Amino acid sequence: METPQIQLQAEIERFGSQEGEKSGWSYVFIPSALAEKLKPGHRQSFRVKGLIDQVVVNGMSLVPMCGGDFILAINGSLRKKLRKEAGNTITLLLEEDKDFKIELPEDLEMCLLDEPGAFESFMAQPKSHRNYFINWINQAKTLPTREKRLVMTVDAMQQGLDFGGMIRAGQARRKESGR
Repeated sequence: METPQIQLQAEIERFGSQEGEKSGWSYVFIPSALAEKLKPGHRQSFRVKGLIDQVVVNGMSLVPMCGGDFILAINGSLRKKLRKEAGNTITLLLEEDKDFKIELPEDLEMCLLDEPGAFESFMAQPKSHRNYFINWINQAKTLPTREKRLVMTVDAMQQGLDFGGMIRAGQARRKESGR
């Protein structure tokens, strides 16, 4: 059976600073009718792969918005590869990424197991949130940054926070300290 695909041209848009947890995100809008072709009846985030302006992508998350529509975030590194910014048009050829899987890094697993209940709290997070944490840790460019993110993740698990909650708590702490 052939995997359903969609093809579209879309303008890269950008959320303003008053958009909550999506503030500043660059994204493309995926109408519900097209998302429905990829994964009929599905109203939650799911992963896609394919081509964006001939750049191969995989494991990208289609995020639901109100009314059954979705958005696909276009992060800075991808925009750089595409040489495109908000206001530019891109061509997308997408299908569901059924093979997508993110492995739990060994250092994260060890840190979580070192603190009572942290590993269980992490594993109780929705898969998408576990992936946010793992990607965020793996994107650290230096060892000190990676270590800081490991500590923040363990602290978040001990406080019962999801990824967004951890980020917001960190922003609030920085605001309070005046940084």
